[in-house]
Amino acid sequence: MQTILLVVALCGLLAVVYAIWATRSILAADQGSARMQEIAGAIREGAQAYLARQYTTIAMVGVVVFALSWFLLSIYAAAGFAIGAILSGLAGFIGMNVSVRANVRTAQAAARSLGLGLSVAFKSGAITGLLVAGLALLGVTLYFFALTGWLGFQPADRTVIDALVSLGFGASLISIFARLGGGIFTKGADVGGDLVGKVEAGIPEDDPRNPATIADNVGDNVGDCAGMAADLFETYAVTVVATMVLGAIFFAGTDAIEGVMIYPLAICGACIVTSIIGTFFVRLGSNGSIMGALYKGLWVTTLLSIVGLAAANWATVGFGDVGQSTAGVTINGLNLFICGIVGLVVTGLIVWITEFYTGIGFRPVRSISEASVSGHGTNVIQGLAVSLEATAMPTIVIVAGIISTYQLAGLYGTGIAVTAMLGVAGMIVALDAFGPVTDNAGGIAEMAGLPADVRRSTDALDAVGNTTKAVTKGYAIGSAGLGALVLFAAYNYDLKFFIQQAEAGNDYGYFKGVQPDFALTNPYVVVGLLLGGLIPFLFGGIAMTAVGRAASSVVEEVRRQFREKPGIMEGTERPDYARAVDLLTKAAIKEMVVPSLLPVLAPVVVYFAVYLISDKSQAFSAVGAMLLGVIVTGIFVAISMTSGGGAWDNAKKSFEDGFVDAGGTRHMKGSEAHKASVTGDTVGDPYKDTAGPAVNPAIKITNIVALLLLAILAHQ
Repeated sequence: MQTILLVVALCGLLAVVYAIWATRSILAADQGSARMQEIAGAIREGAQAYLARQYTTIAMVGVVVFALSWFLLSIYAAAGFAIGAILSGLAGFIGMNVSVRANVRTAQAAARSLGLGLSVAFKSGAITGLLVAGLALLGVTLYFFALTGWLGFQPADRTVIDALVSLGFGASLISIFARLGGGIFTKGADVGGDLVGKVEAGIPEDDPRNPATIADNVGDNVGDCAGMAADLFETYAVTVVATMVLGAIFFAGTDAIEGVMIYPLAICGACIVTSIIGTFFVRLGSNGSIMGALYKGLWVTTLLSIVGLAAANWATVGFGDVGQSTAGVTINGLNLFICGIVGLVVTGLIVWITEFYTGIGFRPVRSISEASVSGHGTNVIQGLAVSLEATAMPTIVIVAGIISTYQLAGLYGTGIAVTAMLGVAGMIVALDAFGPVTDNAGGIAEMAGLPADVRRSTDALDAVGNTTKAVTKGYAIGSAGLGALVLFAAYNYDLKFFIQQAEAGNDYGYFKGVQPDFALTNPYVVVGLLLGGLIPFLFGGIAMTAVGRAASSVVEEVRRQFREKPGIMEGTERPDYARAVDLLTKAAIKEMVVPSLLPVLAPVVVYFAVYLISDKSQAFSAVGAMLLGVIVTGIFVAISMTSGGGAWDNAKKSFEDGFVDAGGTRHMKGSEAHKASVTGDTVGDPYKDTAGPAVNPAIKITNIVALLLLAILAHQ
């Protein structure tokens, strides 16, 4: 099995090598005119300044958590936390630095041809995607190898499990700060800039006269690139760790223990290879379909991943009976292989459903465009209706995935399905990171005054990028929901393990006499469900309020500059772009701390509050119920916000090419209907890019903190 771990590590290293090769290829591309390079330099400088300040703030929190992990658990847990946190931050930092260099090169490439622009933008996204998958897999694999190979711990040893869970926690902590802080920055700039620029001043998006324009382009990178990279790094690492922990619990003391723990790593290693192959199939075809070119790479990756799943099966658990788990389920290798295929099918369905609800040309987006013709209020009403409706189909797909995999191989089978979903994360993140690059490319083309045909090419890329960003968020949320279910199962079975060991007199005396009761007739379970269900709503509300405050400060700043520098609108004075960037940086760092700590502290507060009121048994019951509550409402809140916001955004874009309503009337950019769609987009912006995506890591971090709480109490 040590050989398999080394092969898996080599697969992770291959992703890093691919990223280095692709980075050199992008940096060798033409950067365009001096004016284009000047604009790109300002965006790059602002993004790096924000990320440096954000990571400095996170590092201060991280040092405290590192020390607590060492004191309350072990040096191995503290080291795991550091590995997860550092690699998560590194994936986002490198990805963002590549995207702020690729934007100007994409604009220049689009001036030559649409296909070349697509190639440069996608390749930059693939760098971020493969780094996310490669670094996450390397981190988990090499640390597991070090613990079990070099340090001599048994795979199911509590030290190993606690260290792996801590690694996931490190990734989660970085993710929630990066997602929320980046989201507040990007939407504060976007909303504030649009309200004054588009609505009040009547100037186009990305007009160089708008002082918030550079901040808006900076926000695309720190929110959609660095934020999403940290988000999916965390989902990837946490899901793999949770599935490994389930395997360790279910097969403790059996000959199958090594195979079932390494199996998730082998799946991810195989899928990295298939993702790299898939990137070479992204080419603009004769039909000129940008989305078709991107999907070609995704479908090739998915189909090849079935072969990769088979190889992972053969190398680790085989296709026969693996053994009987502690849950009394006989696990069969062929059934596990089918569970992996189910995970890939769920991925495909969620991608398709999300595109249906957010893509231009489909019924939901068109219905919002139609509603815009009637006015601002009807646009908002229809957008909210679409956001609520968009939760139904993904939920049905997730339910079908849970039931089918549970029937095949119990909860471990569900974990394998989610692992297969995350296996193709390299390609999925590539589709997401493609979005901010094309958005920036359009902004640079506008600000640099490039010809109209260049802007048409970048607009076409940006419209597709907007859909791919929504698709990625849907994928991240769907996998997070299933991954959180696996984490909840790990909490439940870990709790049972500690209780059994305590009753047998082996160890973990803190759990002696604990009898958790998860029945709905238990009032503490109901309380836990309600408090857990509250977290996504409260978290989302705080995040939306933070965006509102940040946007208000931008509005005042842009108005002040227009008022005090009348030459800006005449083109004789230069706006102070740096002022808006600095203002938003301070606001985002300040606003991200409190809501980020909400899901971290919630399980701890609930446990000790119920313990003081009642006893340990009820406290553990309340925390378990709280985990279910945050999963259920979190999925609905996140899907509703991200899909609804994406639909609002593309409804606005439909007017830029001239939307033809049901009566045959064409509504162009600048029309009253277009202004109504801008209002809807303004509402949807913090929905889809701040609150909704940040709920995703909030779901998992609540569950993983509960797991760590069990481990800490077990050491008492």
